[in-house]
Amino acid sequence: MVRKLKHHEEKLLKKVDFLNWKQDQGHRDLQVMRTYYVQNREDYHKYNKICGHIRQLAYKLSLLPSTDSYRIKHEQLLLEKLYAMGILASKSKISDLENKVTVSAFCRRRIPVVMCRLKMAETLSSAVKFIEQGHVRVGPDVITDPAFLVTRNMEDYLTWADTSKIKRNILTYKNKIDDYELS
Repeated sequence: MVRKLKHHEEKLLKKVDFLNWKQDQGHRDLQVMRTYYVQNREDYHKYNKICGHIRQLAYKLSLLPSTDSYRIKHEQLLLEKLYAMGILASKSKISDLENKVTVSAFCRRRIPVVMCRLKMAETLSSAVKFIEQGHVRVGPDVITDPAFLVTRNMEDYLTWADTSKIKRNILTYKNKIDDYELS
């Protein structure tokens, strides 16, 4: 039993669209979160903020004269850093940062996505479960946070933890199990 709207209320509500909000960006955040199995919306917003800072830095560097040694040095450092992190696929130009540095690029470097790409897990949800249970290590450190970003160099050191039952099952299957090492 809702009361009938007054005339001025009806006029105001004609101008408001309750289905499409400007700030939703067409629900792009939900689409990316679902694609890469990002569990916390805060992680998405952090990645988005980092992308904004990188674009802003690239824009400010582009305002400097093209022959400036400071600009050349810092553009090169920024591009090398993004390539080493795995955000950029190849060492490209500073003008490519506008399109190539995205939240999806950061999400592709998350440990569950890298595990699926390396065929350590079939799905992102199972990869997240393995990580949270402590089955995965990067270098000597066991990782339990699915939001951990894996750089290109650290990708080579992504393996199963020594105490992991999954590692034991894989070694048993390959007939390479060593009881001394796993005990």
